[in-house]
Amino acid sequence: MTPLALLTYPQIDPVAVQLGPVAVKWYGLSYMAGLLLGWYYIRKLVSTPRLWAGDKPPLTLERIDDLLLYMTGAVIIGGRLGQVLLYDPEFYFANPSEIFKVWKGGMSFHGGVIACAILIILFANIYKVSARSVADLVCASSPFGLFFGRIANFINSEHWGRVTDAWVGMVFPNGGENPRHPSQLYEAALEGIVMFAITRFATHHLMTLKRPGVTTAIWMIWYAIARIIAEFFREPEPDHFLNIGPFTAGQVYCLPMILLGLYLLWTARRTAEPGKATV
Repeated sequence: MTPLALLTYPQIDPVAVQLGPVAVKWYGLSYMAGLLLGWYYIRKLVSTPRLWAGDKPPLTLERIDDLLLYMTGAVIIGGRLGQVLLYDPEFYFANPSEIFKVWKGGMSFHGGVIACAILIILFANIYKVSARSVADLVCASSPFGLFFGRIANFINSEHWGRVTDAWVGMVFPNGGENPRHPSQLYEAALEGIVMFAITRFATHHLMTLKRPGVTTAIWMIWYAIARIIAEFFREPEPDHFLNIGPFTAGQVYCLPMILLGLYLLWTARRTAEPGKATV
C-alpha cells in the first residue's frame, strides 16, 4: 500500500561548497552550526544573572570559549567512537581506515554524551566550578546541535525510518524502493525544537539553573523519551545484540539516561553553590 502523501526526497547535494579539491559538506556545516549556536546561547545564559542563584553565573565569558573547545572535541571524537564501539564494531574493526572518514556520516549520540560527560567533569575540576552547572549549560544549549545533527542525517540519507504504508512516507535514494518514515525529521523536531521549548521553559520560568543538575535531569529524561518514541519509526541497526523483540539498541541505551536523570532530580540541591565543584 502506498502512503497517501508520498514525499519526494529533495536530493540535496551533500557537498555545500566545492573549492578546488576541497569539498565543504553540509554534514560538517550542520555540526558547526549546532556548536556555534550552542556557544552563543550559553553566552546569553551566562549574561543573564537573574537565572542564577545569587545572580552569580558559574562561568565567565572567557571560560565559555574554552568550554566550546572541550565540547567540540567531545562531540566529534565521542560521537565517532560511539558509532564504532556501540553500533558497528565488526565493520569498523574489519575496515579501520573507515573510522576516520567522519564526513561519510555515522555519529553516535550516546557516544557523544559519554565523552561530553567525561570532559565536563575534567573541565569543572580544572577551572574549579560546579560540574552540574556546566552540564546544565551544555544541555540547555544542545537542542541546536541535536536539530542540525538530525538535519545532517537527512541530507546524508542515513538513519532513515522503517518501511511504512502510513499516510506519510518518503523513498530514500539508498533505502530501497519502498516508502519509509523520514524519521530524521521526527527526531529533529522532538530532540531539537521540542527539547528547546522544554529546557527554555525550565531555565527561564522554573529557574532550574538556580538548582544545579535539574536542567540536565530534565534534558536527559526528555531526550530518552523522545528517542524511544522516534525509534519505533526509525530503521534499527541491523543484527545488533540489543535489538530485543520490538525494542531497539537505541532505546536500550536510553534507559540509563532516565535513571541518571531521576538520580540528578533526587539529589539536586535547593540552592546553587557556583564556586563548588560537584558531580
